[in-house]
Amino acid sequence: QLLEAKASLSLAQTQHALQLQQAKAQINNMVPKKQFEQLQNTLREEQCKTQQLQESLQQHAEQTCRQLVRTQEEHEHLLQAAVEQAEGLEHSLRNAEAVLAERAAQLTDAQAQLSRNKLLIEELRGENRRFAIALQAAELKQKSMEEKNQLLEEQTSALKQLIGKITPASLS
Repeated sequence: QLLEAKASLSLAQTQHALQLQQAKAQINNMVPKKQFEQLQNTLREEQCKTQQLQESLQQHAEQTCRQLVRTQEEHEHLLQAAVEQAEGLEHSLRNAEAVLAERAAQLTDAQAQLSRNKLLIEELRGENRRFAIALQAAELKQKSMEEKNQLLEEQTSALKQLIGKITPASLS
């Protein structure tokens, strides 16, 4: 827009210069006073228009510059915010990767411990089966001993009765 306005201004100035030359040529050719005054008025009007165009163009250029500076500042601010956000995300990603690596190490340790525990459980089950067999054997032995004990008690009781019967007879 600025370039277009400058081009329009340049074209207007060129047209005015051409009109001025034509006016001078006409004056030299003995232009009547009324026509000369009209040309002077037209020239003044064109000069006023040119002045207004220049002022308008200057204002427009200043406004465009200010807007461009504001836009550039906004873009710089947005870029800075994006950079800060990217840095924050990168930091968060590094933290997440560290936590993930730590968790992976913990899981690996836990898996190794689980494997050790499974082996230990298998060993304990084997021992438990051996203890169960030994316990059954001990129970059978205890039952057998109780039966023998019962038999011995019965025999002892029978002997005591026999001795009880024999002792009074032998004393008499």
